[in-house]
Amino acid sequence: MELDRIKGFVTDSEIASCKKELEQNNIALHEKTKKGNDFLGWVDLPTAISDADLSDIEKSVVKLQPKHIEIYVVIGIGGSYLGSKAVIDALNDSFAQIKGSFEVPTIVFAGQNISEDYLFELRDLLEYKEWACAVISKSGTTTEPALAFRILKQDLEQKYGVEEARKRIIAITDAEKGALHTLAKTEGYKMYVIPDDIGGRYSVLTPVGLLPIAMAGLNIRELVQGAKDMAKLCAADVPFENNPAAQYAAVRNLLYKKGKKIEILVNFNPKLHYFAEWWKQLYGESEGKDNKGIFPASVDFSSDLHSMGQYIQQGERILMETFLSIKKVDNEVHVPEDKNNLDKLNFLAGKRVDEVNKMAELGTMIAHVDGGVPNIRVEVPQLNEYYLGQLIYFFEKACGMSGYFLGVNPFDQPGVEAYKKNMFALLEKPGYEKETEEIKKKMK
Repeated sequence: MELDRIKGFVTDSEIASCKKELEQNNIALHEKTKKGNDFLGWVDLPTAISDADLSDIEKSVVKLQPKHIEIYVVIGIGGSYLGSKAVIDALNDSFAQIKGSFEVPTIVFAGQNISEDYLFELRDLLEYKEWACAVISKSGTTTEPALAFRILKQDLEQKYGVEEARKRIIAITDAEKGALHTLAKTEGYKMYVIPDDIGGRYSVLTPVGLLPIAMAGLNIRELVQGAKDMAKLCAADVPFENNPAAQYAAVRNLLYKKGKKIEILVNFNPKLHYFAEWWKQLYGESEGKDNKGIFPASVDFSSDLHSMGQYIQQGERILMETFLSIKKVDNEVHVPEDKNNLDKLNFLAGKRVDEVNKMAELGTMIAHVDGGVPNIRVEVPQLNEYYLGQLIYFFEKACGMSGYFLGVNPFDQPGVEAYKKNMFALLEKPGYEKETEEIKKKMK
């Protein structure tokens, strides 16, 4: 992590002044002495995952192989899909869905929206494909995934019969209670547990994320090992000066206090688009409460330099940026010489495209700092399971410390319920008669 380009906005002494509080916050995460302490199971999760846990997930993948599954549908919303999609998209061929693969199924998602067109088109696809699914929900009554599962379960049973459908469904849910738990026990689905003390946005390293990632043919052992190694680097006994998560939490909060209300997660590799979506939920849902919090946004450069770049460079000075920089890419493409040179690009002949991309990245960082936008740079050595595991845990640990520094409970999300109450009232759900009457009055 590089902090060189925040020095004109935050002083070394200001960063050092955060040392005591952030070290205490880190200890509080491990000793569970502050708000939300019943949702801190993720803190020690990397070391708690056993070989048997990973082997069981791997066996579930192998068990489906004789069925020649072409499409694996993951049904979930929020943290129940964003983490796995972030990892799968980051490590897959950008055109995997078009090319197709006979070695591993294509992972698609459902229940992350209520779009009728999306669901219709998904069902149309599945009608002609071999498929199976995982449904992820602690309660089993969250509207979006419950609705999608009701429909897709019926489709699966009609296509394969009830007995075979049961073998193609995996439920990831509460250990003891809830509608999905009851259904899974009744139907005999293979079941994995979402721990009670881990919220959705911190659940990537539970079966919520690990099962879909393994189904995609990726190495979940390396992912977990990366998180385990980062946990050591960010542990409660690591001094603030050597703790990257604590320093990241300090800098972003100091910038927030100086009026930088929006943090933009920047990438120069489109494979990280959904990693940013996961990051936005992690920080937005953790910190956005009590009428405060840094607003998390994201951009895909250099594409968005031709759309959002103007605002970032010269708009209202309420922005800070965190750049995710990939040191080594997997493939090589060189710029060819062109005898006519009509596009005036012969000065790049022989260079790798990644070199051009990295100069665009550096030039952007310098330009934005000159324009009043401080930026933090987080370098990832390479896009693979191990380093993504490190990055996931780094951001999770920083988020917990940052939320406490901000003075909020980083592990609840009471505001998420507001839209649900209105939706249920508008749909005249039984038990919401009073709310239905009130909302109809508002609409007059």
